[in-house]
Amino acid sequence: MKLKVCGLTKMDQIQELISLNTNFLGFIFYEKSPRFVLNHLSLEGISAINHQGKVGVFVNETIEKIAEISEKSNLNFIQLHGDEDENFIKDLRKNVKKEVKLIKVFRVGETFNFQFSIFNSLVDYFLFDTDSKAFGGTGKTFDWQILNEIEIPIPYFLSGGISLENIKNLQNFVKVNMRENKTLTKLNTPFALDINSKFEIEPGSKDLEKIKTFKSLLK
Repeated sequence: MKLKVCGLTKMDQIQELISLNTNFLGFIFYEKSPRFVLNHLSLEGISAINHQGKVGVFVNETIEKIAEISEKSNLNFIQLHGDEDENFIKDLRKNVKKEVKLIKVFRVGETFNFQFSIFNSLVDYFLFDTDSKAFGGTGKTFDWQILNEIEIPIPYFLSGGISLENIKNLQNFVKVNMRENKTLTKLNTPFALDINSKFEIEPGSKDLEKIKTFKSLLK
């Protein structure tokens, strides 16, 4: 299972995460976020980072702005964390490089009632996060078992309050999926885990020792 560390703002921590073979590096381009990356790093600085898993996180941003940031910072993935619909994504796809992968986020509450099948052919990955009134991380988990009740036809990232404290529950969730979902059409086992606030000293500053421990437990 792959790992994404999101909300990065410090270049020294980014380089250490690269040395730890972290699969995805998440940069938040949402001005209202306490982890807004452009308060700390430039687009040119992000572009110079030698990594194939740079993810830009956007919330209800314009297509023009996403395309500009994606180009200038040399992103590999675009994560849409707002209310972007299928028409928006179709237009976005036309305005970014074809090799850039798209991730569509769904915020899960007590139930999951999204008609997300319309996005199957438009994006490369889904990401399931905990629902909240505000956009972005809550530090809280949702009931992961909800994902067992739906068919997920493309790979997905699991997010929302993942921590060292609930890694046992996470491991059990993955084991159940691997045991019960054996058909090729059901990909309910997460493709990657997305961690953020539970592995921080303060917003944007990661606790690298916690991340190292988490990675070792995942193995």
